[in-house]
Amino acid sequence: MRFLTTPPLRFVALGCAVATLALAGCGSSFDPSYAHRPRFATSAPLVNAKRDPSFLAYAVPESDLHKFPATRSAELAVHGIDVSKYQGDIDWQAVKESGVSFAFIKATEGGDRTDSKFAYNWAAAKAAGVPRGAYHFVYWCRQPHEEIGNFASVVPNEPDALPPVLDVEATPTSRSCKRTLYREEALRDMKAMLEEMERRYGKKPIIYSSVDFYQAILHSDALSEYPIWVRSTKYHPQVRYGDRKWTFWQYRSDGRVPGIVGAVDQNAFYGSSDEWRSWLASTTGMRAAPLMAARKPIDDRGANKLVEEDPAMLSGGEKNAYDREPGAPIPPAAIR
Repeated sequence: MRFLTTPPLRFVALGCAVATLALAGCGSSFDPSYAHRPRFATSAPLVNAKRDPSFLAYAVPESDLHKFPATRSAELAVHGIDVSKYQGDIDWQAVKESGVSFAFIKATEGGDRTDSKFAYNWAAAKAAGVPRGAYHFVYWCRQPHEEIGNFASVVPNEPDALPPVLDVEATPTSRSCKRTLYREEALRDMKAMLEEMERRYGKKPIIYSSVDFYQAILHSDALSEYPIWVRSTKYHPQVRYGDRKWTFWQYRSDGRVPGIVGAVDQNAFYGSSDEWRSWLASTTGMRAAPLMAARKPIDDRGANKLVEEDPAMLSGGEKNAYDREPGAPIPPAAIR
């Protein structure tokens, strides 16, 4: 869910004042910092002891980081995936039989882009009995009503679908979006999109956020009335998101699942199997299938394989890994 074809956004450090935290989005004005590596202002209340504007803050002491690896996802009972056209032709029956409990499927991006595999994935996942929801990747050059209008024109309003997802991320390169977006503006536009999603689908939408976007825009409980799906591929969410309550956690991007050729994002639900059944019933009316405990995904990454993949953590050639569509395979240079 990380990358996009429409020009991505990036952050510009404007000091540590919360009111001036910003990201470069899109528009007609030229951002003179466009050609340089994006820099991130540190957000309160997380502490940036290094006083480095490109540093993503920790919410736990650095001496305790070893206690919070992303492999702690294995402690959670309910696991799922998110997919786009880059997963190709998916055998959803095999996915279901592998123990996957839910799936989020890319539907749209910006005001006029549709994922070419959405219609197939949407129908086939349902036929296989995999609870599924759709996500929209925000492109900051379009007006909120255009973004959600595009999503609503593609995604059916089905009672048994998971809540819709608004995918908000920062990426470091853009060939056409060169206007600086400030925190207040981004939150305003997000609120408008979330409200329109809820109006159209009758369910409170979920926000998907990467670490860098969260720390610059969504910190301090911004929009906390909405469930959040967090991305953290190196650490447990507590490290980067502090005490923010989350519902889903994307813990790896190089997972392997039967029925899918190549890598796929893997996610976990925060809660027990009983809590999952309750949540699913309350949001979709569906009864969750029994969990296949013996087939729960095994995260066998060693410590040296746990890498944060947010743009702020990349340098040099690795940054080029983000100049592509959400769900696209990660080039070898971006994986250490």
